[in-house]
Amino acid sequence: MPTSRKTTPKTPKKTAAASAKAGSAAPSKSASAALQGKKAPAFALSDADGKTVALKDLIGSNNLVLYFYPRDMTPGCTVEACSFRDNLAPLKALGAKVVGISADSSDSHARFVAKHALNFPLLADPGNKVCRLYGVYKKKSLYGREFMGIERTTFVIDKSGVVRRVFPKVKVDGHTEEVIAALKEIG
Repeated sequence: MPTSRKTTPKTPKKTAAASAKAGSAAPSKSASAALQGKKAPAFALSDADGKTVALKDLIGSNNLVLYFYPRDMTPGCTVEACSFRDNLAPLKALGAKVVGISADSSDSHARFVAKHALNFPLLADPGNKVCRLYGVYKKKSLYGREFMGIERTTFVIDKSGVVRRVFPKVKVDGHTEEVIAALKEIG
């Protein structure tokens, strides 16, 4: 007599909503990417000269390339800053200002600007308040060690203050060209 095998129907994969209800972590948009299409969070920070610079001072007649970077004088951050420096003319031709933000002090920024002849402002966010507002202060890992830090991210903000493009987890090589292309798209 043949034995019958019990077959159990395959269970469908859980949707993100079902996973969330069940208590497992559902994939979600990063905090920085969630800002795309929304008003950029307002801020006021000190530049390398100790002068306060606010978001409202940077937009209105210009688009803004606001980039967050981990630390002054480090290899990747230096390459990124020098690339923006070297491409400032085409960025300005597209109606954009460039501003960098890190948790370094104004004094550190002044040394970084002087050493590399940077031609745009760097703003100091030592308490990471603005980094948190923009969703770029995150848990990172390096050589098996976990720590909190700034994830290299660039925001393209239009003249009305709306975040038009977010570049999370930036790879430095070719990034300025990506930003120029995004500025051409928004006009």
